Amino acid sequence: MMSTLNASFILEITRRDFAERFAGSVLGSLWAIIWPLVNLFIYLIIFGKLMGARLPGTSNMNAYGIYLAAGLIPWTSFAGTISRSASAFIDKKHIITKINTSLPSLLIHINLSETITYLLSMLFFFVFLAFQDYPFHTNLLLVPFIYYLQQLLAFGIGLFVAALTVFIRDVREITGVILQLWFWFTPIVYVFDILPDFVKKMLVYNPAFILVESYQRIFIFNDYPAFNALVILAVITHFILFFSYVMFRYLEKDIRDFL
Repeated sequence: MMSTLNASFILEITRRDFAERFAGSVLGSLWAIIWPLVNLFIYLIIFGKLMGARLPGTSNMNAYGIYLAAGLIPWTSFAGTISRSASAFIDKKHIITKINTSLPSLLIHINLSETITYLLSMLFFFVFLAFQDYPFHTNLLLVPFIYYLQQLLAFGIGLFVAALTVFIRDVREITGVILQLWFWFTPIVYVFDILPDFVKKMLVYNPAFILVESYQRIFIFNDYPAFNALVILAVITHFILFFSYVMFRYLEKDIRDFL
C-alpha cells in the first residue's frame, strides 16, 4: 500500500540531494550557483556576442544569446528531471527498503532540486536582461505557468520510466538516447524557419517544441504563446500523468519487492 506524501521528508531529501551532489568539493553548494553562471556566460556572451550570432531579421547582437538562454534553461530542467527520475527508485533503494515512504516523493524531490537550479539560472538571466535595458513586459507573468506545465510533464514521463527501469535497466540508457534526439528535434539552438516544411509539420506533435517556442515568443518576440497549443499540451500532460500513475500503482508492490 502506498504511503502518503510527506512534505518534510521531501524537503529533507532535496536538501541532501544538493549536499551529496557537491560532497567532497571545496566550494560545496556554491557550485549550484557557479554552473548556471557558466552556462549563461556560454549562451549569452560566447554565442550572443563573441561569435556574433544573430537571429534572422534582427541586428541585435544579444538576440541570439537570449534566444538560446530562453530555450536551454528550461530544457535543462526538463531533461534533467526526466533523466534523473529514470534511476530514482534504484538510486534510492537504500531508503525504499528501510523506510515505508511514498515512491513518487523520490521523484518530487528531483523536480524540486531541478527547479532550484532553474530559478538560480533565471535569476541571473533576468539580471543580465536588466543590464541590457531589456523591455520587461506583462507576458513574462506566464513563465511560471509554462514552467509548471513543463515540470508536470517531466514528472509524468519520469514516473513512467522510473517504474520500468526497476525491471529493465536498459530503460535508463534508452531514456538518455531519446532525450538527446529530442533535444535536436526541438528548435533550441537553431531557428524554426530553417527547417524543411515536412519537419515543421511534424513539430506540432513535439511537446517540447510547444514549451520552448512559448518561452521564445515571450522573451524574444514580446508575444503571447500559442494558447491553443498550450491547452492541448495541458490535456496531453495530464493524460500522461494519469496513465503513469495508474501504471505505477499497478506495479508498486512488484517494484518494492524487486528492489
